[in-house]
Parts: sequence; structure tokens; C-alpha cells
Amino acid sequence: MISENLLYKEDLKSVTNEPLPWNKLENCSVLITGANGLIASFFVDCLMHRNKISSGDISVYALCRNKEKGENRFKNYSEDGNFHLIIQDVCEPLNLNIKFDYIVHAASNAHPVAFATAPVETMQANILGSINLLEYAKKYNPEKFLFVSSGEIYGQNDSGINNGLKEDYSGYIDCVNLRSAYPQSKRVSETLCVSYNKQYGINTVIARPCHIYGATMIDDNTRADAQFIRNALNGENIVMKSAGNQLRSYCYVSDTVSAMLYIILLGENGNAYNIANRNCTVTIREFAETAANIAGVKVVFENPGDVEKSGYSLVGNAVLDATKLEALGWRAKISLSSGLSKIIDILK
Repeated sequence: MISENLLYKEDLKSVTNEPLPWNKLENCSVLITGANGLIASFFVDCLMHRNKISSGDISVYALCRNKEKGENRFKNYSEDGNFHLIIQDVCEPLNLNIKFDYIVHAASNAHPVAFATAPVETMQANILGSINLLEYAKKYNPEKFLFVSSGEIYGQNDSGINNGLKEDYSGYIDCVNLRSAYPQSKRVSETLCVSYNKQYGINTVIARPCHIYGATMIDDNTRADAQFIRNALNGENIVMKSAGNQLRSYCYVSDTVSAMLYIILLGENGNAYNIANRNCTVTIREFAETAANIAGVKVVFENPGDVEKSGYSLVGNAVLDATKLEALGWRAKISLSSGLSKIIDILK
């Protein structure tokens, strides 16, 4: 189990040792949707690890659609009274009758092939999922509702801004492009959060992660960085399907989850916060070359298939400014080379 890996435990320890007001989570219940995913599964592990090293007694509710994957991913916690696995699609209303103190909505398709082949489901998970969870929050009034959005909501950066987009920027998104199902539905969900905050007094905050990578990437993730890591792990040449000149903000998963904890515990209601490591701004090709150097393989080029290509982001510059988040006290710790080395060592 990945949660028992020593290097992985070091990442968990790094997050759970952050100087945060952990007392706010003591004896509380936390619902995390999309629990099988890259970010959410690490978030679950962090809270369970926090229970081990403290007397926090956090009740963790991990919600996911796939029972087999969920039971396998979290089988280490099957006998732990603080862990609860909920099998449900967030597109259906929640009938749980449980007062969650914190809700983290992280359920969403998040890779190109899913955007291209299941755009309707992609939008449903974001929009219907948000409505169902916010309606549940309206009934029980949690301390905080955190929506995990995306840096893609900024759209095409035609502003000439090269040093990072701030939270008040809004760029162009082509509404009739199939690929827009993901960023458009994230935008709608953000507005839903703000609307429920203003109209019903729900304490909502929004996280906008950039390009997140970590050992908890699932096997069917078709994002370029996930494919690069799988190639490196298998000792295969890394296959690029473009020139890779697009500039991206990257952030390691442990830094991302620590950022989410800063947002949910210290963030201001109704606000959005970028999550990005200011020292990990590189092109897709530089990401691939770093992984290749670590694994001792080469970078090669190949034309993408039509389905793959239709799911690609057309944004050339996706660099985020995390100054607002850093003002809460958060700092990214893991460099790109260190993060990639960790992933390969953990998964090996």
C-alpha cells in the first residue's frame, strides 16, 4: 500500500507538521469527494496520518464512485473507526443525514481523454456535484466548504502577463469548443460557491490548483505529465505529442494538499486562492526532460491521436501567481526534480 511507503510517509509528515490551527479539525468530521483521485486521496491520507500522530480524532469520510477502487485504495483504514468509505456519485443528491464540519469537493474528471470522450459527465460532476453538495451544506451549515477548482478557469492568457495570473484575472474560453467543458463548468461551480456564500451564508472557499503531480496519480490519467512519469517509471523513453513549448506552473501533491489545508483553515470566506510553486514554472518539454534525466531515458516525439488531441489545452501560458495564498503563511517546499525523484522511488 502506498500509504505505508516510507518516502510517502515523509510527505504526509511534512504536511501534518505544518504550523496550522489543527485544533479546528479536532473531533470534527470531514467529507472528501473524488477520494480516489490524485489530490483527494493524498488529502485523506494526511488526515488519517494526523490522527496517528495526535489526538485529533478527525472523522474522515471518503466519497467515491468506484467501490472496488475505493476499498483497495483505503484498505489500510478498513478497521479504523475514524475512517468511513461512502460509495456514491456526486451527481446524485446526498441522503446521508450526517453533519460534516468540513466539506472538500474534489470530484471531477481531470484529464484530456475524459474531457474529449465524456464532456457531459465532466460538466455534471462539477456543476451538479457542486449543487448537491452545497444544498447539503445549506442544510447542515459546515464550518467550511472547499471547492477544488482549477487554474484552467483563467482561459487563454492573451494579456501579456508572464509573471503569473492573479485571482482577479479572467481570460477567454471558447464556449463551443468541446475542451471547454472542463474550465467552463469549473467557472460555473466557483460562481455557485460564491452565490451560496452570499445568499445562504455558507462559508465557501475556492482552491485553484495548477498542474499537480504526485505518486497518487491513477493509471488511467491521460495528462501529459502522468504519461511522462509512467514512461520514466517503466524505463521507457518519454513520448511527447507536441513540441512542449507551453509554459506551466507545477506543484507537487504534498505542497498542494498543505495549501488546501491553509485555505480551508485560514482562507477568507468567498475567496479563491491560486496553488502554484513559484520555483516550478517550466515548459512541458522541460518537465519531460527532467523526468527523463532522473530515469536515464530519452525524450522522443510522436503525433497524437485525434481523441487525445481534442482533449489538449490550447493555453500557451498557464502560470499562476500564488502571492495571495502565501500571505496566509503557505510555502511550497518540493522542487520539480525532487518531486519527480520521489514519485519514481515511491512507485518503484
